[in-house]
Amino acid sequence: MEKSNEVYCISDRLVIRKFDLQDVHAFYQYRVNPDVSRFQSWENYTLQEAEAFISKQILHAPDQPGTWFQYAIALNESDQLIGDCAIHTLADEPQIVEIGFTLSPEFQGKGYMNEALCALIDYVFGSLNKHKMIAFTDVRNTKSIQVLERLGMRREGHLLENYKSKGFWIDEFQYAMLRSEWLNRQHQ
Repeated sequence: MEKSNEVYCISDRLVIRKFDLQDVHAFYQYRVNPDVSRFQSWENYTLQEAEAFISKQILHAPDQPGTWFQYAIALNESDQLIGDCAIHTLADEPQIVEIGFTLSPEFQGKGYMNEALCALIDYVFGSLNKHKMIAFTDVRNTKSIQVLERLGMRREGHLLENYKSKGFWIDEFQYAMLRSEWLNRQHQ
């Protein structure tokens, strides 16, 4: 099976690319992990769901207003899938995108997510020329909070009982970064 040629950004150790059917098993392995799914919307993830999700992503294109596009995060040297990140181009204001991300536990704590998201931010503000990037995280998800703050995103709000997940109302923090802020950081 031939790998997808659609690469969106590359960093020192990673490539951010379109998903490929060969990614299904690795994708399933981290999605089924309870530590990974704890703060996510899914639970009891199945191999069939992983296959269906990746099959749909292969057909999608990034930056379509009102939709999420999931990018595969793979190691440069081996093309091994280690996680994913996504952008949601808002339907009512397509100059604003929301990001999301997930990393396989065995690759956490090594700077991979920061590296991947820095490359994604360059892509969002550079290639896609977006005005603002936002992110939401469960207030209990300290790892995601640390990632967002390390990127230089600013906490803009604490949203009480903002969404229902797994039967419970969840508080969220909202983070944001303007294109001008990212460009200023790049010049410092």
